[in-house]
Amino acid sequence: MTPSGFVLLDKNPGDTSFKALFPLKRVFSTKRVGHAGTLDLRASGLIVAAIGRATRLLPFVEAKDKCYTFRLHLGYETDTLEWDGDVVVQGEFGIRNSEFGIDEGVILREQGDRRIQGGLTRENLEAVLPQFIGDIDQIPPRYCAVKIDGRRASDWAERGKDFEMKPRRIHIESLKIVGEGGVTECCSGKCFATFDLECVCSKGTYIRSLGRDLARALGTYGCVSQIRRHRIGNITLDGAVKGENLTAENLVPVDKVLDYPVLRVAEDGLAVIRRGNWLPWKNNVEGIGPEGYVFVARENGEVLSLCRFEPGRIWPKYFLGGDD
Repeated sequence: MTPSGFVLLDKNPGDTSFKALFPLKRVFSTKRVGHAGTLDLRASGLIVAAIGRATRLLPFVEAKDKCYTFRLHLGYETDTLEWDGDVVVQGEFGIRNSEFGIDEGVILREQGDRRIQGGLTRENLEAVLPQFIGDIDQIPPRYCAVKIDGRRASDWAERGKDFEMKPRRIHIESLKIVGEGGVTECCSGKCFATFDLECVCSKGTYIRSLGRDLARALGTYGCVSQIRRHRIGNITLDGAVKGENLTAENLVPVDKVLDYPVLRVAEDGLAVIRRGNWLPWKNNVEGIGPEGYVFVARENGEVLSLCRFEPGRIWPKYFLGGDD
């Protein structure tokens, strides 16, 4: 019987999110695995993976907000928006660029009642951060998994095809500087400043695009490195495991990842749910969210179904018991 549950992975930079799932297939002897929220090839950090019927719950995990850290390199922009991509524009601080308003050592973009002169400082960057808080429209990178005419944008970019990336509405809850002056090896361009930032954002946010747009708000060019995802919803890297260290003991029950109320039901009630029928439920349910989702479990706490609660009854949505 294939188990059902989640595995919290700490992805290594250089592995694809797909490759990060290989240890799950080996340890749990199944091909029924999936993950919530793809990480870029060069990015590292938290991936919530699922085994068996728990894969049905991945959209609920992916909808949660995420927390990332990353390094912003100011001074050049690459095709991939990463620090080691092919340089498409090199913008030494102070070189004239009419699009972003740089002229003779002075960035002309107004910052309140003053202008940025000479070297760019932490205060200059902090002054533009509020522009990116809340709901904003963001254009994804050309090298990404967004589908254009049925193919990934990155596939078209590699073939040299000309195409347009349309903006998407995202939400950034918070954005702050957590360090500056760090050095990343193998930069393909020359940067005049680096800053480390932390971002809490919605599903669909591209950190690479955020770095590009932060630089442009400052009147220069930028790219990023060291993207690392630390949190998805309430789940953090603290409980994550490297793929090479994965064992069967790292399987996490679904109710430890999705914090829906758990209703313990006798076996005859579980049989009703298992057949896809609604179950009468007259008790109050504490902690229920606006979606109305609850887990239904055996009396020993083993979760067997995701259901939707409405006053007086429980409707089954997904059966989550182990595969036969």
